Amino acid sequence: MKIFVLLSRIPWPLEKGDKLRAFHQIRCLAAQHDIYLCALNAQANVDIQQAYKALQPYCKSVTFVRLRPAGIAWNVLKAIVSGKPIQVGYFYNSKANKTIRQLIQTHRPDVVYGQLLRVAAYLEDVPLPKALDYQDVFSQGMARRANVAAWPVSLIYKLEFLRLRKYERRAFDIFDLKTIISATDRDLIPHPSNHEIVVIPNGVDQQFFAPDDQPRTFDLVFTGNMAYPPNVNAAEFLVHEIMPLVWARRPQTNVLIAGATPDRRVKALQSNLVHVSGWLDDIRDAYRAARVFIAPMRIGTGLQNKLLEAMSMGLPCITTPLAHQALGGQAGIAIMVAQQADELANAVLELLQNPEKAAAMSSAGQDFVKRNYHWESATRRLAEALSAIAAGKTSDETSR
Repeated sequence: MKIFVLLSRIPWPLEKGDKLRAFHQIRCLAAQHDIYLCALNAQANVDIQQAYKALQPYCKSVTFVRLRPAGIAWNVLKAIVSGKPIQVGYFYNSKANKTIRQLIQTHRPDVVYGQLLRVAAYLEDVPLPKALDYQDVFSQGMARRANVAAWPVSLIYKLEFLRLRKYERRAFDIFDLKTIISATDRDLIPHPSNHEIVVIPNGVDQQFFAPDDQPRTFDLVFTGNMAYPPNVNAAEFLVHEIMPLVWARRPQTNVLIAGATPDRRVKALQSNLVHVSGWLDDIRDAYRAARVFIAPMRIGTGLQNKLLEAMSMGLPCITTPLAHQALGGQAGIAIMVAQQADELANAVLELLQNPEKAAAMSSAGQDFVKRNYHWESATRRLAEALSAIAAGKTSDETSR
């Protein structure tokens, strides 16, 4: 099967969740199918040569389409005026659209697969079987940001929520197949037939993210793209609200916050007990350095890849109900789940002060990931769904 893949970002390096998902899906699909990749590029600092080197082994063709800042600003303005979501406008460009149409005409794929609502506008009128990976529910993410942001930023998030919700519903009727990362997210898509959306979970490279016996220099670690608002919010929640309760009972407890492009608010968290590392060439170094992993997410959507990676490496993990819903691990056995700052602080102290409990949770978490999260099996389900729409089957038949 010839699959044309359209992405809103170049899936390399793998510091963001959408890039990670796209890269591994391409890698797994390429084992039995021909992949023709087109990725938009709105960032001037991307190492194009390294990205080509990483992606070419899996693709018959790789095309990166540059989106210039002036064009982005103009198209965002047009989106605001027209009532479309800002991030749809951000990634849409008429010249890019012409290039994408020419590529599709040249490659003549059996099916077209777009990732995220950001690329839906490019594929609306493509007369081929086509699929859209919602990945997660953008509208709910915006609603949660609106709930914690100060005015007038909260108003901007609220307006974007309303536009995204409308666009998510509209996109549903355009594509032959819709996929998403979890059943929790699927049920939040605002369409009466959202049960037809096919759940394609993420996986984790369990050989790469494997336990080791390196000495632990930090008690806690939190990782992620530290420019992403949900991670910024979680980092501030951790340091400002959870850790003071931990320090009151265990004053020496130290924290590592690791991940790409830390926001100024994250950098401001640095202290003698909180280390903000920024980008790491190998994120496993962060996991290896700590005794316990925590992801105190309060906003955002989707499955937290950071939790899969940490559990795969044998760290006992703590998170909130918001992040746990998509994960599905048994609370209290494979992972600790708590909502409020005092509850999360108690979970931290329990794992740090009870080695037997931490070891049992480490083992249970690692076993849970081994049994449930594999890129190959998840992508096999995606390949079957794409093959079905290429053969003319309906979305409802595909979701069964």
